[in-house]
Order: sequence, then C-alpha cells, then structure tokens
Amino acid sequence: MIKVTNASKHFDKFTALNNMNTEIAEGCIYGLIGSNGAGKSTFLRMITGIYQAEGGTVEIDGENVWNNPNAKKKFFYVPDELFFLPGANMLRMAKMYRQYYESFDDDRFTLLTERFGLDPKASISTFSKGMKRQAATILALSCKPQYLFFDETFDGLDPVKRKLVKDEIIEDAKTRKITVVITSHSLRELEDICDQLTLLHKGGVIFESEVGNLKTSLFKIQVAFSEPFDRSKFEGIDILDFNIKGRVASFIVRGDKESVVPKVEALDPLLVDVLPLSLEEVFVYEMEALGYAFKDVLMN
Repeated sequence: MIKVTNASKHFDKFTALNNMNTEIAEGCIYGLIGSNGAGKSTFLRMITGIYQAEGGTVEIDGENVWNNPNAKKKFFYVPDELFFLPGANMLRMAKMYRQYYESFDDDRFTLLTERFGLDPKASISTFSKGMKRQAATILALSCKPQYLFFDETFDGLDPVKRKLVKDEIIEDAKTRKITVVITSHSLRELEDICDQLTLLHKGGVIFESEVGNLKTSLFKIQVAFSEPFDRSKFEGIDILDFNIKGRVASFIVRGDKESVVPKVEALDPLLVDVLPLSLEEVFVYEMEALGYAFKDVLMN
C-alpha cells in the first residue's frame, strides 16, 4: 500500500503540492488526473523518492520512500520525459534493468516486443515518440515490479497501441495483484482502466472516489407528464441539474437508483427513462457540486 500523509512540495515561485493526503490500496489501478501544472508529475516524483516530501511522509508498505533503496526496488517509474542510454537498443536497456530487478522476465520481454512489433536490436534513437513510449512500457512490464508508476502513459500512442498497453497493465494488475499509478490530463484515457480516480488541482486533492461508486451514484432521468410541472414536483429527490422543455424534463440525480426510480414512477408519469452517465459527465456534476467549473479544473 502507498500512503501519502500531509506531503507538500514547494519550488522557488510556486507550490506544486500542498498538504496532500491519499492512500492507494494494494492491487489498485489508481488514476491521477488534472490539468497541466496541477502537480501530477511532482506527485509521482515524490512517491518514487526523486523529491523529498516536505512536512509529511510518503510510504510504500510502511517504509518511507525517501533515501530508501529497499523501498525503491519494489517499483518501476516511467516518466513523461523518457530516458534511454545514448545509442542503446532495447536489448541493451533490458541488460541494464536485469542487473537491478531480479524479477526481470526475459520471456515476457521477448513476447512483448513481438506483440508491439518493435525491433529490440534497433537503436531507440530511431524510434518515433510513440515507439519510445512503447519501449519504456515493455521494459517496465518485463521487470515485473510490485508497483508501476506511469506519467502520461498513453501520450503519443495510436488507439491500437493504447488499447494494447491498457490490456497489459490490466492483466498484470489482475494476475500479479500489482499496484499501478497512472497520471493523465485526460479523463477519457483513464475511465476504462482505473479502479480509483483522484482529481488534482493546484497541488491539492479536490475529489477522490472509486470508479464503481462514481458510476452508480449519479444517473439521469428523463420523464414526461400530461400536465405542466416543475422541479418542485420531485421534492425529496437529490437533483443536481434540472432541465425542462414543455412537458418533458431531464435531470441528474444523486442517490440509489433502486429507491429513486419508484418514487418518480409513483408520480404517474407518461414515461420514465433512466440513462447512465459517462464518467466525464459525472465529473462535471461532481465538480459543480464542489463549486468548481469542470473546464477550469481539467480542460485548461
């Protein structure tokens, strides 16, 4: 488990992280989203021990990460700005990582290079941006660490390779019970892979939830009545957003679908239709409930 307690990080002219607290459970795929400058990369550099937490602690399995080689052996970090040895190919990089990770799996390395269609003997300097990202991901997965940290994992990947990376990460999380932390500025990139999502804004956590809870706690209802009506007709129902055109209304509800829908049906409507929300729609309404504009938090 990863536990971050009251951790901050300040630079000369700004605060990157401010009193951050979060826990990432074992076996969880944890998504950290936020706009550019929200503090996502700083967070990863802090939980990997590149930066020292100020005024707080960062622990992996109960051990402080900072200046702790034993804790660092447990994870592999793929940064946004990738690093490869000058002139190296993937075979040379694999040889290097094999010295640091006893769990390095040569069979998996071979399998993944074939699956992604990369030539392990070719100089990585000749690779495109997306190919370099794939190479780094292959090396990370081949090391088979207990914790995997990815910064902007899907940047530069085409849809096919993006799905392949997601499938491999999900498979590792499922079969080896590893913990994965992924950052992105795009909610859509993470909604189909993460168990837990945390929204970071201006260096602080403003929203955190399990994806399953997010998708079930909010839903949309469309309803029509023969007589004129307004929002007051649905007293006792937690409505976040209400729109009406003529005698047809659509509204966003927070609550238990199994108890809310019968209340609406008891009002004898002409029709009732219950619709799911996309994760992005859920975030829009959750942010508005907290007093934030979604476009300002995630889309700037």
